[in-house]
Amino acid sequence: MSYSIVYSSRTGNTKLLAETIRHTLPADACVYFGPPSPQALSAERIYVGFWTDKGNCDEETAAFLSTLTTQELFLFGTAGFGGSPAYFADILARVKAHLPAGAVLTGSYMCQGKMPAAVRERYAAMEDTPRRQAMLDNFDRACSHPDTADLDALIAALHTTI
Repeated sequence: MSYSIVYSSRTGNTKLLAETIRHTLPADACVYFGPPSPQALSAERIYVGFWTDKGNCDEETAAFLSTLTTQELFLFGTAGFGGSPAYFADILARVKAHLPAGAVLTGSYMCQGKMPAAVRERYAAMEDTPRRQAMLDNFDRACSHPDTADLDALIAALHTTI
């Protein structure tokens, strides 16, 4: 089966997931690898990666998803907040709303991703409250992600759909 890997990555987290998928799947079946592009649409299955923007996929990915027709689709993404399966499920539900009726979702995967240092600086400048501390703690936990365990879980999710 031919496939494309399409991803949008602001900080490199989603790109790392895309590269992991690329190294996991048979190279000779890859039609396209890169940012959202009409070239990717010729594949039978499309792996679409996104970074989380306000609880949804980024705008570039949303626009690309609307161009799908009857392809099989595997969604993958990263979010700076979270680590909670329920939070990731909520994001994926919002992303799925961008899919046209003919697209067939075969699987999905999300994990936490590190955020730019400027985000921590913004949190540190906030009034000292429990919410601020929770945001700083989350930022610090996210610094190592995506880690080896995240990538292994992605590979396991891929194998359930191959």
